[in-house]
Amino acid sequence: MKKLFLPFILLAPFFAVAQFGIKAGVNFAKVSNAASINSSNKSGFNAGLFLAPASKKIISSRTELIFSRQGYDYKTATNTGNVNLDYIQMGQLASINITRYVSLLFGAQTAYLVSAQADSTKTSGGQAGAYSNIMNLYNRIDYGYAVGAEVHPAMGLIIGARYNVSLAKVYKDLQSAQRPSFTSADAKNNVVQVFAGWRFGTKKDKK
Repeated sequence: MKKLFLPFILLAPFFAVAQFGIKAGVNFAKVSNAASINSSNKSGFNAGLFLAPASKKIISSRTELIFSRQGYDYKTATNTGNVNLDYIQMGQLASINITRYVSLLFGAQTAYLVSAQADSTKTSGGQAGAYSNIMNLYNRIDYGYAVGAEVHPAMGLIIGARYNVSLAKVYKDLQSAQRPSFTSADAKNNVVQVFAGWRFGTKKDKK
């Protein structure tokens, strides 16, 4: 108990002058550069934490740690199905505080793939089934940028939306013969996140 209490005491002054909070929402995910598999949007969810120093300036910063379920649906000549990809995302964002009620967000983010699954249904000559041991097909590290906006209508409530664009490929560079039907060589993640949450801590009003 003492070991847990000491870090809390040391960090308490920081949290007293900072904003931190929780948020969760819905993902609308897809992959770009994937015409060969006729990919389409897939819904998922996001949930996590954020931390930001209290600031009265127009521009401030924020760090986020988010669990994000995304992926895509696909349709080829032989199969239809879906791919689920679970990432832990860390974003470092700048916030332009237009007023105390509205903020614009932009910045960089990285993500680590923790789980991948694919399901397929045979339509013509393909193989149907569930694919769970496929992590070796994927690049574990993803990176890109994000832009979005938030409104703070009352007290600690936040409501927002963000568009995450990946610059890294989803799949490793593999020979064509090694690629299952649900993969695309140049596919990149694109995700729209709509969320709501609650912020705690001090927020200094702009003069």
